[in-house]
Amino acid sequence: MTPVARHTDTDHHGERILVVCTQYIGDTLLAIPFLRNLRRTHPAAVIDVCAQGAARAVLGSCPYVDELVPWQRPGRESRGSISGAVAGVAAQAAWLRSRRYAKAYLLKPSFSAAALAVLAGIPQRVGFAGESSVLLTRRVRRRRGRHQVETYLDLLRAENLPVDDGHNENWVSSQAVSRVAPIVDRMPAGRTRVFVAMRSTDALKHWDTNRWRRLVHWLVEERGCEIVLSGGPADIAAHQAFRESVGAAAAHVHDLSQAVPLTDTAALAARMHLCIGVDTGLVHLSASVGVPAVVLVGPTDPNRWSPWRIPCAVLRSPRVQCSLAERWLTAMGATDHLRWPLGRAAVDDIPYDDVVAAVSGFLPAPLAVRTIDLTRDGFRYEVVSRPAASVSPAFSTAVD
Repeated sequence: MTPVARHTDTDHHGERILVVCTQYIGDTLLAIPFLRNLRRTHPAAVIDVCAQGAARAVLGSCPYVDELVPWQRPGRESRGSISGAVAGVAAQAAWLRSRRYAKAYLLKPSFSAAALAVLAGIPQRVGFAGESSVLLTRRVRRRRGRHQVETYLDLLRAENLPVDDGHNENWVSSQAVSRVAPIVDRMPAGRTRVFVAMRSTDALKHWDTNRWRRLVHWLVEERGCEIVLSGGPADIAAHQAFRESVGAAAAHVHDLSQAVPLTDTAALAARMHLCIGVDTGLVHLSASVGVPAVVLVGPTDPNRWSPWRIPCAVLRSPRVQCSLAERWLTAMGATDHLRWPLGRAAVDDIPYDDVVAAVSGFLPAPLAVRTIDLTRDGFRYEVVSRPAASVSPAFSTAVD
């Protein structure tokens, strides 16, 4: 197994620490404040991150990590079988054991992650209480409605380690900027660039395609925007079908899923003026480079998964279905401090007009056409002007 090297100089003399992340892009991006604070408290340590493919890609330029260690999943023919899963974990653990880690932080709250740390002979194992509690040396309770960034930082707080304000950040390499710049510069100048993330691996997060089509027409034709789509191989066909469905507006809809790899997507997002999307990793990627966002939330908890500390509008249906436990917590006043009530909602219950109103708060004022009649020679001129851009406080939120 060959790790992906982040630093060429990893000759540290401190302890060796392994951080096990999930396979999801958004979760991994929200772990960056944790990694920064871990590095601050262990400046001489070797800090490696173990995660699956796409999650590793978004940490490619992270200065707080020494190596990105791949999580080796069993072959497709072995998946789904207990023996195959056990064999995969055992093989990974055997390799990790040779690394002699002193401590593991398990950001992935699963039994398999904890078992991996045990089999790798890591003596200190810090993680979240739950199915893997028996395998942990320190268990930290997760609190309902707490943002994921704060939840990760709680692992450090449980050890009485100091943490900073948890601010958001990401890094864009000069090479990525050079690769992305010509692509973006080919778009019409002077138009607002909107990054649209309409797809997720969870279909329950998807907003109605007809409403997306209507929104894109409005953005292109009435607000003078360029629409930018990006994603993985599984999104290309859906993006192509969407472009074909918007008619003439397709000239201003750019699918860069093939042209821009995930490792360069942060550089692409940094060139955008606004991100609109469902609760998906690309929204968090845009947020990590400071791009304002409008997010449509359905079955997930916005208290936990809203974009972290950027100007944003989080839209959610007021019709929330709560479990008995969530109703009990609400009745006891345990959720009074939360911005949004606990429970699940349907993303298709978010009205189109609400999305337009939220998006309008982040866009420059619409083009204003003024007609000037000159009496001399009867000429008639139309002058197009656009007032300065502004952000409406009504749609700006900050997660504490």
